Amino acid sequence: MKICTIGNGLIVPWFLDAVKKVDGVEVIAACGRARSEDKLRAMAAKYEIPLVYLDMETMLKNPEIDTVYVGISNHVHYAYARQALLAGRNVIVEKPFTASLPQAEALADLAREKGLFLFEAAPNRYFPTTLKMKELLPKIGTPRLAVLNYSQYSSRYDRFKKGEIAPVFNPEMAGGSLVDLGIYNIYLLLALFGEPDKVFYHANIVRGIDTSGVLVLEYPRMRCICAAAKDCGAPTTISIQGDEGYMFSPCAANTIESFDLVLNSGEKESYTLNSWDMRMVHQIVAFRDMVEAGDHALCEERLKVSLAAMKILDEARTQAGLFMDFQA
Repeated sequence: MKICTIGNGLIVPWFLDAVKKVDGVEVIAACGRARSEDKLRAMAAKYEIPLVYLDMETMLKNPEIDTVYVGISNHVHYAYARQALLAGRNVIVEKPFTASLPQAEALADLAREKGLFLFEAAPNRYFPTTLKMKELLPKIGTPRLAVLNYSQYSSRYDRFKKGEIAPVFNPEMAGGSLVDLGIYNIYLLLALFGEPDKVFYHANIVRGIDTSGVLVLEYPRMRCICAAAKDCGAPTTISIQGDEGYMFSPCAANTIESFDLVLNSGEKESYTLNSWDMRMVHQIVAFRDMVEAGDHALCEERLKVSLAAMKILDEARTQAGLFMDFQA
């Protein structure tokens, strides 16, 4: 697999560090805007990336590149991923998949039409700890409550209060605490329980963006309370509670490094299962294995989860009156 990365923000070096851990995956090119050329070339030099492009059209003429990684601002995920798919490339898109459900559905349809692999970079969906939690769910009996808190005071919030608007706090760039942090809570709950019946979002809104909020997902026999905040901080926790026991992790939903299973009988088991300390590695391995196997059925299963997450995000943001003019 030979990849070209798009963008030079913080998430891209994290991806590049993770790729180094995975056999059979190589980043051979980096692409970005002309105004970011110096940063792009510095990144390419640091990671020994041989090719640098300053526009997508030229990059996509290189037949060696079979996969494009889209690691840029949320509101342009769709446009760049679509261009790559139209050029016949497999695509990895950073979370959130797109800025809206219609955009996500359009990309999924295009990938199916072209027979290409389209994959959302949502790391906690692929953690061994997540898979183990799913396996152990029957032990806690009937799930009744899930309480997740991913609150992390943003280094950009002080500047936001002074009027400086970073992309993560820009409604027109599909920012906000829900899509930036709360989405990890959504991924975990989708992995464990599937789609909810009802969605409710109660947000703290400042200058048109949700700086924090509580998402409630309702299932037939359980309720899930998901807090996410960039305007305040607190210890991160994950608690999945059933009538015969519970699972608890002191981690944020984007890492889930460990968790305990505690039963009403007093039995307790602890799990620390992730194979790498870099959270992005597991998802790259999953994508590589899927592509090497030519497993389009598995790709479709994973796309359905991404679409379900986008459906929840759209419903939640619509309820909160947040900017939603992101058309396919």
